[in-house]
Amino acid sequence: MMNLRCMKTFNFLDLFQGIATLVDSDITIFIARISLMLLGMLLVYLGKKGVLEPLLMVPMGLGMAAINASVLFLPDGSQGNIFVDPLVTDTNQLMNIMQINWLQPIYTFTFSNGLIACFVFMGIGVLLDVGYLIQRPFTSMFLAFFAELGTFATIPLATAMGLNIREAASIAMVGGADGPMVLFTSLMLAKNIFVPITVVAYLYLGLTYGGYPYLIRLMIPKKLRGIKMEQKTPPKPVSSSAKLAFAVVMCTVLCLLFPVAGPLFFSLFVGVAVKEAGLTHIVEFISGPLLYGSTFLLGLLLGILCEAHLLLNPKILTLLFLGILALLISGIGGILGGYLLYFFTGGKFNPVIGIAGVSCVPSTAKVAQKEVSKVNKDSIILSYAIGANICGVITSAIIAGLFITLFK
Repeated sequence: MMNLRCMKTFNFLDLFQGIATLVDSDITIFIARISLMLLGMLLVYLGKKGVLEPLLMVPMGLGMAAINASVLFLPDGSQGNIFVDPLVTDTNQLMNIMQINWLQPIYTFTFSNGLIACFVFMGIGVLLDVGYLIQRPFTSMFLAFFAELGTFATIPLATAMGLNIREAASIAMVGGADGPMVLFTSLMLAKNIFVPITVVAYLYLGLTYGGYPYLIRLMIPKKLRGIKMEQKTPPKPVSSSAKLAFAVVMCTVLCLLFPVAGPLFFSLFVGVAVKEAGLTHIVEFISGPLLYGSTFLLGLLLGILCEAHLLLNPKILTLLFLGILALLISGIGGILGGYLLYFFTGGKFNPVIGIAGVSCVPSTAKVAQKEVSKVNKDSIILSYAIGANICGVITSAIIAGLFITLFK
């Protein structure tokens, strides 16, 4: 009898603890939904003001607010929505859901397979002028390598914090400051958490506009920021034929070395190739409807994926910390590379250019020129910065291919 009473008491305690846990869980979800709605509204506001990229942040912010407001309470007691289900894996279930969730076809056929990332990368390729890289290849490669410091340094930190090597490599790619690259890598290596990794990446990329100027001012004295880049002989202009040959050779070599990242390399260099081949109508299509449409849909889907249940993953705080750390270390690494060139050239190189090695194209190059112009309006460093910026994009793609090859 005593044992039975104890067992009954124990069961009642378990019941009350279960109810308390459920209430706490519901409260947590409620608070998370309200917070994400407010954050979404804030992103729309910051996009409108131009603090963050409006083409990405306006649809992302509105999607974030809408998905957390449009909660359906299903008959089995669970919660859901009719926007998208990113976690569905059964093909029969997927076919049914695609007839109900209105964004499911777009998500399934463009986002979850990395196609939309490749479209954006193709648009970036059209906008790049690889002539700046060809004119100063060694300087550009040197700075781009140092600006990937956060990508490499984050991996041991991430594994020490409990992530496996694939998850660590995926979040470390945020240090490259290239959203499509993070999306593609995390899809290949950490599909279980690629949603929070991609969301963290795109939320943080806006910080390159607002955060890196303060890092430049903190690490580089005003006197050095105003250094004017002087050249005895201006670099020779690079012909379209040379740029086209560069794109073809680089694409072939990189696809040969890193076939798993072949879609990224092909997308980037096909954009460069059609531009240098003079295919005007194709260039207009890629740089206009394809790039803007893909970026808009990317922002929309990222916002829709910011649903409270998905983002309450226990690893999200770790990812938030590691993402900002990766970007910070990469920025520091780029500036350190700039300082080394400053010393190697006897004080003739402006160390601010180093920050442009972080491949958020063309944002970091613009940030570098803007900070230099505030000190010395006659100092024009943009051509150097763009060269480092373009090389940073290629370097990030190479590292993505390296990580996928090593860890997949």
